[in-house]
Amino acid sequence: MSLAFERVAAQPVPDHAQQHMVRMRDGVRLATDVYRAGSAPAPTVLVRLPYDKNSRYVFFENVAERFTARGYVMVVQDVRGKFRSQGHTLGWTGEVDDGYDTLDWITRQPWSDGIVGMFGDSYYGFTQWSAVSSQHPALRAIVPRVTSTNIVPGTAAYAAARQPVWLEGADYQAHIWIDNDTYDFEPDLSKRPLIAAYEEAFAAIGKRSAGFDLIVGDIELPAYNGPHPYDARPVPVLHCVGWFDNLGIAHMHDYTELAKRPGWAAVQYLDADAIDHENYFLENAPVGPANDHMTDEDALTRLLDAYTGPALDFFDVFLKGTAHPDTLPRVRWKLGHAGSRVASTWPPPEAVARDWYLGTPHAATGPLPGGTLGELPSPGPESVTWRYDPDHLVPSAVTNTFMLLHDHPDESATADRDDVLVFTGPAAAGPLDLAGPVHAVLHTESTTPTHDLFVRLLDLAPDGTARLVLRGCAQADAAGAHEIELGHTGYRLRPGHRLALMVAGSDFPNHLPNSGTTENPWLTTAPKAGVQTLRTGPAYPSRLRLTVLPPAPGTDPDGE
Repeated sequence: MSLAFERVAAQPVPDHAQQHMVRMRDGVRLATDVYRAGSAPAPTVLVRLPYDKNSRYVFFENVAERFTARGYVMVVQDVRGKFRSQGHTLGWTGEVDDGYDTLDWITRQPWSDGIVGMFGDSYYGFTQWSAVSSQHPALRAIVPRVTSTNIVPGTAAYAAARQPVWLEGADYQAHIWIDNDTYDFEPDLSKRPLIAAYEEAFAAIGKRSAGFDLIVGDIELPAYNGPHPYDARPVPVLHCVGWFDNLGIAHMHDYTELAKRPGWAAVQYLDADAIDHENYFLENAPVGPANDHMTDEDALTRLLDAYTGPALDFFDVFLKGTAHPDTLPRVRWKLGHAGSRVASTWPPPEAVARDWYLGTPHAATGPLPGGTLGELPSPGPESVTWRYDPDHLVPSAVTNTFMLLHDHPDESATADRDDVLVFTGPAAAGPLDLAGPVHAVLHTESTTPTHDLFVRLLDLAPDGTARLVLRGCAQADAAGAHEIELGHTGYRLRPGHRLALMVAGSDFPNHLPNSGTTENPWLTTAPKAGVQTLRTGPAYPSRLRLTVLPPAPGTDPDGE
């Protein structure tokens, strides 16, 4: 019996959108909707995406109402090879030229005043960076949301360090990038080799995903056939970042790199919220039906203010010129559990780095609270071992990290496992405000040639529940000190709560299990178990580095 799947085709074009088939330089035509409210030439906001421009999932029929009411023309386009657009289906390969040609088409239309901005999430943030690479003169500002210049198959979307294979990202390729449509199916991830689960799906569908094959083959795509966006002509950028976004590390890398570069630094703006990739909010997590914008129309209406408002204000400055740049905060950021703030820079100027050292490792395999996090390293060398068993993998917090806050589950049961390590700090007597980058340095070794390190920073509440704040990972191919980026955050640890650092050797099904050898983990039929060792003490200062705001006068956030 073959694997069951559902094919999802394009939804109807709304009556108030006018669809055009726009010709690219090689003759391929891309399906392009135009939404406008007036007849006079106006600035245009362009969106180029692979998820069906007319689907409820991207809700651009609703978004366009907000933009046209503000005096903009909105243009939404299916990228090459997706839904109503022609061409070969392979993401990340033609977006520079297609972006340039679409911008050129817009400027020749009677409803265009020749000024264009771009907007959108994830892949349709990447198409914005591709248009920056094209250096079309009409592009005056972009608003990339929960995205990165570096979300290309074969590259590390998380960090500069070598990464375990992001199975969730490969699974995305297998569902989205086969042909014009998308395919819903549930692969049997118990199969070995694991590649067999997807071969079964491709056999049932009768086609395969070229992007998936590139990931399996560890083949990197040349995303930009122009300059890398960092080296292109600067344009104003409003980075809309999610503290709980699964691409948050990569997106903040873009922001921090461009903020260092002459020309770019002057036009970088940051709007960081406590959201995940699918725009669920920490304050609503776990999300009930009344706050689920995927299914509830009232919830979607409420979301649209937060979703479009910062972009509209930004475009009023840089596309229309009806507002002054001084009206925009350089940094607007959400302090989780404590509301919105503004700052002149990120991290805020008053923020300081603070190291917490891992201690009493012998207790780290026990139940919570496990080992300790303290201001001083242990006086002498200590160590702890824990096992990696490919037949008993550590479960991911959620199976779909794009919607991490939808469930935002209690992870205390995972932290209590004896094949993970956990180190816990003191209960906060007053609020402890995290505001900036967080990383861990772990001194580890393994009985296998390679081992993975998955690190989660948890908020351990007085009732014993433990919920995710940040996460990161690295693949370690030798013994030594391994730095794991956990990303940036704005998060208040409330009084009575404790920070807990969890370390595991697997994270399934978000990531492909390590083969325990040098064999491609997609192809291994018998992955090898291993034993990892973590060392602490003055010679092996395993530690957590936080960026924190100074405590308010009269408070002691550590309770010490």
